Amino acid sequence: MLKCLLFFAVLFPIVSCQNKTPQTDAYLFTYFTGNGPGGEAIRYAVSTDGYNYRALNNNQPVLDSKKISTSGGVRDPHILRGADGKTFYMVATDLYVPEQGWNNFAMILMKSTDLINWKTTVINIPETYPEEYGDVDRVWAPQTIYDKATGKYMVYWSMKYSGSHPDIIYYAYANKDFSGFEAAPKQLLYNPTNNACIDGDIIEKDGKFYFFHKSESGAPGIKLAISDKLTEGYTYPNFDRVDKETERVEGSGVFKLNNSDEYILMYDVYTNGRYQFTKSPDLQHFEVIDEEISMNFHPRHGTVMPITTEEYNRLMATYAKTNDLFIDVTADQLKRNNVLINGEEKTIYLPVKVGTDLSTFDPQFTAWRGITVAPQGPQDFSKGAVDYTFTIVGQEPVVYNVAASEHHNPALVGFYADPQVLYSNKTGKYYIYPTSDGFPGWSGYYFKVFSSDDLVNWKDEGKILDMKAGDVPWADGSSWAPTIVEKKVGDDYKYYYYFSGNYVAGGGKQIGVAIADDPTGPFVARKEPMIKESPAGRGQQIDPCAFIDPVSGKAYIYWGNGYLAAAELNDDMLSIKKETIKVLTPKGGTLADYAFREGIYVIYREGTYYFMWSVDDTGSPNYHVAYGTSKSPMGPIKVAENLIVLIQDADNSIYGTGHHSVLQVPGKDEWYIVYHRINAKHLKDGPGYHREVCIDKMEFNEDGTIKPVFPTISGIDPVQ
Repeated sequence: MLKCLLFFAVLFPIVSCQNKTPQTDAYLFTYFTGNGPGGEAIRYAVSTDGYNYRALNNNQPVLDSKKISTSGGVRDPHILRGADGKTFYMVATDLYVPEQGWNNFAMILMKSTDLINWKTTVINIPETYPEEYGDVDRVWAPQTIYDKATGKYMVYWSMKYSGSHPDIIYYAYANKDFSGFEAAPKQLLYNPTNNACIDGDIIEKDGKFYFFHKSESGAPGIKLAISDKLTEGYTYPNFDRVDKETERVEGSGVFKLNNSDEYILMYDVYTNGRYQFTKSPDLQHFEVIDEEISMNFHPRHGTVMPITTEEYNRLMATYAKTNDLFIDVTADQLKRNNVLINGEEKTIYLPVKVGTDLSTFDPQFTAWRGITVAPQGPQDFSKGAVDYTFTIVGQEPVVYNVAASEHHNPALVGFYADPQVLYSNKTGKYYIYPTSDGFPGWSGYYFKVFSSDDLVNWKDEGKILDMKAGDVPWADGSSWAPTIVEKKVGDDYKYYYYFSGNYVAGGGKQIGVAIADDPTGPFVARKEPMIKESPAGRGQQIDPCAFIDPVSGKAYIYWGNGYLAAAELNDDMLSIKKETIKVLTPKGGTLADYAFREGIYVIYREGTYYFMWSVDDTGSPNYHVAYGTSKSPMGPIKVAENLIVLIQDADNSIYGTGHHSVLQVPGKDEWYIVYHRINAKHLKDGPGYHREVCIDKMEFNEDGTIKPVFPTISGIDPVQ
């Protein structure tokens, strides 16, 4: 018994001493942002849960690329906690694309004990190993892993010899002070297909090494090889993509969630300008979790490392800025997309929903760890702004002046675009049918409808068509820009809903139709698109506008991107009279005035047909509405003299006002324009798919010309 006690008394301290991994409860994300000047530099972001990230240092570099590299550019940073638990190792590509293209020769090795101060060394591979690697012209994406068997740090990266040779992943052991290699690099991964391999990323789990990498040639995507040994024996379970994308991806980064058995695999969907996050319990089967992820920056190739509370607080004290507060404002009464935080002027604007009691309003400021907020609870905003004090750990307090008010634009809460407005004679209500926005690359896949009694208070009536659910047999996505008309059929009404989508049979965007007995559905889509070809021989078949002529009772449909086409609809409203197809594109114009792009809308008033359309790109602040007139629903169109109906008001941060529809209040010469604008916070961050629906009044001059509409934040009063 005494021998056993002695054995455990001796053994326990040894095991305890070997375990140097500290308790981690936050995360550090190291990344760069792009290929242009200033983008190729190391930046930091932090997270407290592994899902929601905020950039530190105002998303500016934490290390000067010109000082730590030979090229002036630093890419693909990888960070690792050392075996002692308190030393950090970071490696990166030494490459400045604006001058070097995609050819480079060096990497950077970095070492730190506090994540703030780094000792750096550049290793030029051809110069260091001229005999073995003198012809190398590409040295990319180094990473580091601790080899328990040797007690050394292994650096691995991809290299390519000049000429038509594939990229191959090599490795070398770093010397004791992490300033060079012990010996010349050796090949690490042997790809049986001989495809180019880059962006290697190795993680150990249960005694096995999981080696993720990008297949640069051949079948694209991230592949997985597995071995029982760190430096040899990697085999592929299969050659399928591990990632869950159909687009090209690169820069895989794997990390284990704190206090969890699950892993995150993230990667750069570089052709689409976005990141994708996936989760797995076994490192082989992953599910996409993008809807759970938030970032206020756009990273390129980077890595995430778990950190401690002490390390998190040190980073916050050093790099968190009082002009970029780590706060969320979460009250249900808020239009959260429109909360404006001005870090320079130290002001916060809180737009509240209709009916909010400002005398006892609690914005519910939720601060990130390391930040305190005062006061707490409900405050009286009815008499003016309230001062709030924010304190970042290790920094002096700062006071923000916080104002709250009720404005009616945007009219809908959330990101929506291309709004089509309808008054229903059947229900006596107003409806808006928008594009569902907020999807990178305009990749939305469903349509919704909203209802209102007064054009101010809107109710979300839910989805009416979901392409992923198979509601549209011919389309698999790109659910864009609908239009709708109500038509009396016998003693009842029918609703004909026209929209564009991505044709599964190929050929790009096309236009289809769905039918319902009520304005909120259910809608049933036809099995095939209605409009498949461009009569102009160019452009996409998108942005339909259906119009029933109050003079003749005939129904028409207009559409086009880069051209304007028109046709009369058959009596069934489900097909067009092909012999009536006509191209009506207004000739001439520039992006400053009336060059036709898309978003046609047609109305009739006092003997005149008004043709209105959008100019420029939907992601441009200059996106605006121009118009012309005709005496016929089939043209020709005469461009108006004072032709701009609606354009940005940059002084009030209103941008990209376009793709509209128009509503006449029944029985009155009272008109409203319903349009989208770019959310001001996203003007430089995906502006084309962060749009929001607004409503303003539209008026006519005595001669019938349209008065310019000045977009407002206040919006309109309720319409009776």
